[in-house]
Amino acid sequence: MTNPIDISVVIPIFNEEDSLPQLVEQLLAAMRPIEESFELVLVNDGSTDRSAEVLTRISSEVPELVCVLLRKNYGQTAAMAAGFDLSQGEIIVSLDGDLQNDPADIPLVVSRLREGFDLVSGWRYQRQDAAIQRKLPSRIANRLIGIVTGVRLHDYGCSLKAYRREVLSDMRLYGELHRFLPVLANIEGARITEVKVNHRARQYGNSKYGIDRTFRVLMDLLTVWFMNRFLTRPMYVFGFGGILSIVGSLLVSAYLFIVKLSGEDIGNRPLLTFALVLGIAGVQLFCFGLLGELQIRTYHESQGRPIYRIRATLRGGRRDS
Repeated sequence: MTNPIDISVVIPIFNEEDSLPQLVEQLLAAMRPIEESFELVLVNDGSTDRSAEVLTRISSEVPELVCVLLRKNYGQTAAMAAGFDLSQGEIIVSLDGDLQNDPADIPLVVSRLREGFDLVSGWRYQRQDAAIQRKLPSRIANRLIGIVTGVRLHDYGCSLKAYRREVLSDMRLYGELHRFLPVLANIEGARITEVKVNHRARQYGNSKYGIDRTFRVLMDLLTVWFMNRFLTRPMYVFGFGGILSIVGSLLVSAYLFIVKLSGEDIGNRPLLTFALVLGIAGVQLFCFGLLGELQIRTYHESQGRPIYRIRATLRGGRRDS
């Protein structure tokens, strides 16, 4: 039997060989004084430098360190998902491995989580990055995500977050969805807040983010918006659009029928083609909605995944967690 672990710190690593010794040192300095059991789960995401060797060496010296070596570079989301799956703590904290997040802020987000929240997100209110290349696009993205999803946070891109394990166990990550973890948690009914955290300038290496990541984030934003609004009822969006198209097709066809009865030729009118396209599109959209409903039922039933989440149950006045 292994002793239960209170806190797991999960960090994806990609080409951070110079940062790793300081990172582990600062993590231990932040975690050991709080007198709770913890583990450091560092996931090497197919680094092409000596990160794997450095991690292997440090893991033999630090008993709290769990070194996870992925076979190739899968991306930050996959690396975080691997760390979440292999972690054992009741509370899970994530942060970047480039030393820009301050490990000294971990006790702060953990204590805030224990005030009754399910997810605490860091807010880099004094961000130490280039204003035009990083800060401005990030502010625009944060505002856009908040408008689209309804979950208002100042800083979605901050990797320093604390989660309760039961919240993460309900989520499946892919694409660039690690940025949208607060939105996914909100879908599961989580209580979310944010705290101001320290942010430091990069000391080693270069940023791994490029312009191509912006387009991937936009595509995932559309996915998250759909999941947030129509995850359990896809017929509402496809079926509604299909019905509108079918009704529009019928109205246009009725008008053309009246015109035809008056003796006017409608065979070459673009409106006839428009009516046909509307009708076909309406039928297809309605069928998409029906297929979506069947897929959602299969998804929930095959995983034994409920369509509701219970925060607590009271039995005879006593609260069951």
